[in-house]
Amino acid sequence: MHYHQYHELLENNERWIEEKLATSPDYFQKLAEGQRPPYLFIGCSDSRMPLNSFTKTEPGELFIHRNVANQVSLTDMNLLAVLEYAVESLQVQHIVICGHYCCGGVEAAYKGTATGVVENWITPIRDLYLTNKTAIDALPEAERLNRLAELNVVEQVKNICKTSVMHRAFQAGSAPQVHGWVLDIAHGRIKDLQLPMDSWKQLGIVP
Repeated sequence: MHYHQYHELLENNERWIEEKLATSPDYFQKLAEGQRPPYLFIGCSDSRMPLNSFTKTEPGELFIHRNVANQVSLTDMNLLAVLEYAVESLQVQHIVICGHYCCGGVEAAYKGTATGVVENWITPIRDLYLTNKTAIDALPEAERLNRLAELNVVEQVKNICKTSVMHRAFQAGSAPQVHGWVLDIAHGRIKDLQLPMDSWKQLGIVP
């Protein structure tokens, strides 16, 4: 980013402050009093994924964690800390795992082209593709990455239900609802995925 572009971000911030204060003089005072967001949002780090814009939500409404290809790893202490705080302290009512079409991480996993740390990070998506290879490869080529992105989201929702944080919440009867979304960037539309809850109940993943 060139310097003038960077400086523009700070100028935009000043204009945004002026706009907020013009409509609500105590906007920032109320914001500073604390947060009680109803949603935990776990999404991809992709720069095209500002969910506040796509959902028209304001600061304070989404508690957010993002990483490459929206992974839920049971050994990721960062994610687990976010999850525990969201569920046990903030008492969020909904957890949304949100992936998107045109995801570079999903494409690299599908093609097997990732290297370095990213290769390690997206190995679960590569494994997911190989497990479902016959069904995915039977689709028209243009739909294969979209289907893998959807399967990845469903798998990450399943993973979050396996965490100790969610197990405690399930036992206490206070678990938030879980949702899987895929953002169709080309149209700006959110797709709410059907989750195999009956199957997960039979497996004992959810009560």
